[in-house]
Amino acid sequence: MPLGFPPEGFICGLNYQAQPSDIFIATYPKCGTTWTQYIVWLIHHQGEPLLDSQKIGDVSPHLEEVGQEMIMNLPQPRIIKTHLPYHLTPYHPQAKYIYVARNPFDCVVSFYHHTRGFIKHYDFAEGTFDDFFECFIRGEVDFGDYFENLVPWYQHKDNDNVLFLTYEAMKENLDKAIIKIAKFLGSDCYKDIQNPEILHKVMKYSSFESMSQAQQRWSSQRPKNMPPFIRHGKIGDWKNYFSTEQTQRLRDKFRICTAGTDLNQLWRDFLV
Repeated sequence: MPLGFPPEGFICGLNYQAQPSDIFIATYPKCGTTWTQYIVWLIHHQGEPLLDSQKIGDVSPHLEEVGQEMIMNLPQPRIIKTHLPYHLTPYHPQAKYIYVARNPFDCVVSFYHHTRGFIKHYDFAEGTFDDFFECFIRGEVDFGDYFENLVPWYQHKDNDNVLFLTYEAMKENLDKAIIKIAKFLGSDCYKDIQNPEILHKVMKYSSFESMSQAQQRWSSQRPKNMPPFIRHGKIGDWKNYFSTEQTQRLRDKFRICTAGTDLNQLWRDFLV
């Protein structure tokens, strides 16, 4: 857990009793969490963005950071962020779980910049990518091993109350992803999103440009000399960081950890 997270929030969060109307945004860190939170919020509010005085964490808190009390004070349906693995995430058969997966290569690069930038939580401002890569591949980073989070959620992707998405597919076709999420959320949301004006607003306010502007209000903890919380969201940026050896090591770990699944089909271009 990040050093800035109070242990009591984590323990209390684990004891939260999921409600039938809850919507969990479940991801490994730096896999499109904030983006998906805001898409869900916009869908539920007919495309109307948050007020300038509001932050995404106010309306969609991080369960294991704030604990259950803050979550329980939210109006229903609650939009709850979590990085917990499947077996620790509070469960209700009628609650909805949206899991977003991102290829581990881009994930580790984004996670590296994230860790450098949060001075409050880490002493890593001068850390190198090579240092962080070693931590990542050993699973010695926030929320543990990437694959121990990804694989169990993927194994439940066909559950009626789980929607499994990839960051890359969302980037490639955002309107399709928004419609899929709205349909998963229920008939009212699906009906709303079929209104072209509402769909346009959801796309507009969840675009990279709009999210980049919003994050300046949402992430005031980051020093000005560090990359922003929402950096650039590109696919394939990992090629600017990985050595040949690092590429092979992560490919090898991917194959070992996902053996017996068809996860290799999600990101075939990265595993050749």
